[in-house]
Amino acid sequence: MARPPDQRKRRELTDRVRAYLVRNGLAGLSLRPLARALGTSDRMLLYYFGTKEGMVAEALALDERRPLMQARAVFDSAESPRDPAGIRRFMEETWQRFGAPDLRPALPLYMEIMAAGLIDPDRYGPVLRDVLAEWTDLLASAFQRLGMPEVRARTEAALLVDASFGLVVASLAEGGRKQADAAFHALLDRLEPGWHVT
Repeated sequence: MARPPDQRKRRELTDRVRAYLVRNGLAGLSLRPLARALGTSDRMLLYYFGTKEGMVAEALALDERRPLMQARAVFDSAESPRDPAGIRRFMEETWQRFGAPDLRPALPLYMEIMAAGLIDPDRYGPVLRDVLAEWTDLLASAFQRLGMPEVRARTEAALLVDASFGLVVASLAEGGRKQADAAFHALLDRLEPGWHVT
């Protein structure tokens, strides 16, 4: 009977894989050079993660700095947004988090994986779909708590998520956040009045 993987070692490898990905990106990622850089073997990486794509997905999913991890904590707490102003505050805080110095270096990697999900949907498509779906589900639940019907809540959430991710991409392409910041606040100015349920 095979011995189960050492979970402490797996987590340590996961953290090191993520750091490697942030430094080197996804393009041309190969298990052997990665394993050499981490002082292990490609067989050991496959033992712990199954596939290269699974390894990448796990390395990103366990990153505590991700705004999504922090958003889940907010939505599970008493501070969960309960009115349009609360949703706006939550989105403004999340937007600021995307520009934080500890997260900013990882953003190009996340964008690269999203692009890879479009170009090669069989390999990285699930990563892209899962990220967008989790954000949309979180915000749709907040809109439903305001009294919105489910279809409208999901539409509002999808609009907010998709537009915000587009602005994150734009801020990276422009090399700064000033214009994207202004556009993000203009987006909220236009959307927030529509969140009031009559």
